[in-house]
Amino acid sequence: MAEMDNILEVSHLKKYFPIKGGFFGGVTGQVKAVDDVSFSIKRGTTMGLVGESGCGKSTTGRTILRLLEKTDGTILFNGEDVNKKDKKELQELRTKMQIIFQDPYSSLSPRLPVGEIIGEAAREHKIVPDSEYEDYLSEIMKECGLQEYYKDRYPHEFSGGQRQRICIARALALNPEFVVCDEPVSALDVSIQAQIINLLKKLQQERKLTYLFISHDLSVVEHISDTVGVMYLGSLVETGKTEDIFANPLHPYTKALFSAIPMPDPDIKKERILLQGDIPSPANPPAGCKFHTRCAQCMEICKSQAPVKKDMGNGHCVCCHLYDDK
Repeated sequence: MAEMDNILEVSHLKKYFPIKGGFFGGVTGQVKAVDDVSFSIKRGTTMGLVGESGCGKSTTGRTILRLLEKTDGTILFNGEDVNKKDKKELQELRTKMQIIFQDPYSSLSPRLPVGEIIGEAAREHKIVPDSEYEDYLSEIMKECGLQEYYKDRYPHEFSGGQRQRICIARALALNPEFVVCDEPVSALDVSIQAQIINLLKKLQQERKLTYLFISHDLSVVEHISDTVGVMYLGSLVETGKTEDIFANPLHPYTKALFSAIPMPDPDIKKERILLQGDIPSPANPPAGCKFHTRCAQCMEICKSQAPVKKDMGNGHCVCCHLYDDK
């Protein structure tokens, strides 16, 4: 069978969390954390997912991996529906889809030495024969910039950057095809961020990995991503190639986000777009366009009718009534 161009295809994905209350503890509402999200990722590329905290980025990543069960929609990995797999098939899928968490310390067991943390899943899934296990573990650690003698040390003995390398090695040990990077550098110093980003890019080239890179740091996303998706209140408002979106952001929300990116040249003045008001609750999102309550370009249609996705050329898509006639 020919290898598919898109390793991941997400269609109309929804993830709602029930709100329980009242005397009998019944369901009184729903938090719409991910609300009708669709995108695809080509094999061997990186898609950056950006937006304010609480917009649904991490929930999207975890629902794709079935760490959370979807409410509705379809997730195809290598052409196969992830949500139709039984327990045994899902266990096999875990070797192909991995995640790197935001906080490396809390995602590592303090009771296990590093060698056991990295190699536990590889041994469980029998990635290599037992006779080759130790050599395989040493090679993975070396590939991620970790010394072999670290095997017997514990997570509390390492710096933040080293812990994140351990998390990367743990994901890499299963020889995955697709990795969700859930804000993997946000807890690190700037100089260490660059090292981890460069490591991820090197591993991607060497192993032909595909990333979903979740971050609120736009400069990092611009550096590592091939395509970008901008999320607001559980929905994608703009998607496209990285160079297109950063050179010509179309949605008012995207423009506001990008206006906050610091310029390296102090002589270059950039107009800052300040968003008014607070982010609405995902339990009670506004009617029509979800962004209309904070948008300076809001029109009457925005208050009652949700915009549909429009392709503005070269795969650059936007959901905004400003472009209804284009």
